[in-house]
Amino acid sequence: MLRAVAAWVTVGLILSSPVLAQEPLANSGTAVKATSNSEYSDDERNHWSLLPRATPAIPQFQALKDQAWIRNPIDAFVLEKLRAHDLDPSVEADRLTLIRRLTFDLLGLPPTPDQIEEFIYDTTPDAYERLVDRLLTSPHYGERWAQHWLDISRFAETEGFEYDRHLAHAWRYRDYVIQSFQNDLPFDQFVREQLAGDELDTAGADSSDSITGSGMSPRAEAAKVAVGFLRFGPIRRNAGNPDVAFSRNEVLTEMTDTVGVTFLATTVGCARCHDHKFDPIRQKDYYRFQAYFAAVFENEISLTDAMTEAAWKAESDKVTAQAKKIESELDKVTGDARIALQRQLKEIERQLPPPLPAIASVVNDQQKQTAIHVLKRGDATKPQEVVGPRPLGVLVPGDTTELPATVDSPKSRLANWIIDPANPLTARVIVNRIWQRHFGQGLVRTANDFGLNGEHPSHPALLDYLANEFIAGGWRIKSLHRLILTSNTYRQVSTAANTLRGLQVDPSNRLLWRFPRLRLDAEQIRDAMLAVSGRLNTQPGGPSVIVPVDTELVELLYKPSQWMVTENRFEHLRRSVYLIKKRNLRLPFLEVFDQSTLQASCPQREASTHAPQALELLNGTLSNELAVEFAQRLERDGGSDRSRQIELAFQLTTGRHPTMQQRDLALRFLQSQPLSEFALAMFNLNEFLYVK
Repeated sequence: MLRAVAAWVTVGLILSSPVLAQEPLANSGTAVKATSNSEYSDDERNHWSLLPRATPAIPQFQALKDQAWIRNPIDAFVLEKLRAHDLDPSVEADRLTLIRRLTFDLLGLPPTPDQIEEFIYDTTPDAYERLVDRLLTSPHYGERWAQHWLDISRFAETEGFEYDRHLAHAWRYRDYVIQSFQNDLPFDQFVREQLAGDELDTAGADSSDSITGSGMSPRAEAAKVAVGFLRFGPIRRNAGNPDVAFSRNEVLTEMTDTVGVTFLATTVGCARCHDHKFDPIRQKDYYRFQAYFAAVFENEISLTDAMTEAAWKAESDKVTAQAKKIESELDKVTGDARIALQRQLKEIERQLPPPLPAIASVVNDQQKQTAIHVLKRGDATKPQEVVGPRPLGVLVPGDTTELPATVDSPKSRLANWIIDPANPLTARVIVNRIWQRHFGQGLVRTANDFGLNGEHPSHPALLDYLANEFIAGGWRIKSLHRLILTSNTYRQVSTAANTLRGLQVDPSNRLLWRFPRLRLDAEQIRDAMLAVSGRLNTQPGGPSVIVPVDTELVELLYKPSQWMVTENRFEHLRRSVYLIKKRNLRLPFLEVFDQSTLQASCPQREASTHAPQALELLNGTLSNELAVEFAQRLERDGGSDRSRQIELAFQLTTGRHPTMQQRDLALRFLQSQPLSEFALAMFNLNEFLYVK
């Protein structure tokens, strides 16, 4: 009852918005309402996100002022909304703002002073467009945009719960995502590989180019890595619990729920125990959807030969036996004797051989296939009728029947349905996610929920136009980037002359009358501090890096062997996307700046403001160590001239020159304080932490 009341209050607030209250409940354009069948009513099938995409006409304008502002169709759709609410768009931002905005947006790093100067003084008409293209081809692009997908796909390298078992080869999936974005892998193929990479036909692939000696071609190997997507959720391991069916049910539930929100922005999980209370998803729909994964089980694909594996196992067993012997003695001693044993244990665990190369994947095993029952109230001990695979009923014709439980390539069939251009959800969902990452909020603000409890799109015609263009362009994300980034909508200033009018009519900027002011996320802040201090290690790919954290945190949650700090200290300076992602212990610096929890799909990072953030930036180990490095760079590149050091510090952190007042204050500060304290203060500037 309380959920229902809360939902209706939410809907009421949305509909009472001065911007959204006048929106139609279905898309404008040529979308045709769906016909009903006995299972679903017309109202259920005619929710905006379930209707076929419209083919909206690009708005036309008579006024020369309006025509001059429109650079591409995005601007026309946005301007139409602005004019309907008697609002003007904001003027274009200056070049410093644009290059800083673009570089953080696409690369997650600050532009260098040389890059800024080159762009500011480039007088060619296509300077901005060439900047966009240059950034899209940068090797740092894939690293930045992979992080967004890793959030959505709830990627982590441990399983969570009490054991938090480490998946030693999960990093290969992270590298797969980075390379997919870097190489602009078509999104439909990206989806197909993650859902059904183990089912793809790679028999004819050339294995002579195998990069690991596995005998698989690079593309075949990538597909095996990609389908690891299905197993990277939190898993509760049984410790002597005979109720294995319960654990299996949890795995299938997590898999089903994640696929629903990730690719379809549909909260299918709400139908696990009963028919969905708000969206047209029956409980039987849920288990039919789950049936696509009935034969999916964990699979480790070794990339080494049998002899090497045997030698590794012998060495590992030897060290493990020694460690267990010492562990058995720990509870028998106290004081100095216990401390000595703990040190001895750490030394022995350091002798464990590194994991052999392998792929953390999944496989279809019909010999072990789970019979999928509709479960009474979602209880695995109360199975009811058996069901076979079928897409969500509200999105298929009423006479669509279930597939046999043992059908060949079930996940490929699901993937093909999800990426079918006729599916009304998939293209809308990914286009909305890309838009959200550029503007801080999506055209649909509830990026993981396009249902009745989600928000209506602020620009439904624009959403469908972009989705249609995305499919027509071959599902290429970089083409979508170019369209968005070259629009005047994206180039607007974040503070404008019509701020008062805009705040009165549209305080949350849903109509896009200005560009939003965005705080850097956790990874951007850390990476930017490394970059400006001159310490960023740009080495790409490979096993994840474990950096030092407070000893108390590790001892509270893990054995020493579960947090073995990477020995090469230069590795500690890698980009944040390459740092270990453990579910039970997030790095404090990243956690305090709202890193995703790693427990479930994260559709959007929060941008909270609280005291621990200031304490971390002022007193934290990372910020103070990098402040010393930054000061050394200022002395090295700026010489002994304090004015030159101050000038360089502002250029590196904010992209601009200091004002006369800032220069004078800094000079006075440095008369009594070390340069490292000034460098630390620069890390705490709003201009360093925010993009406008």
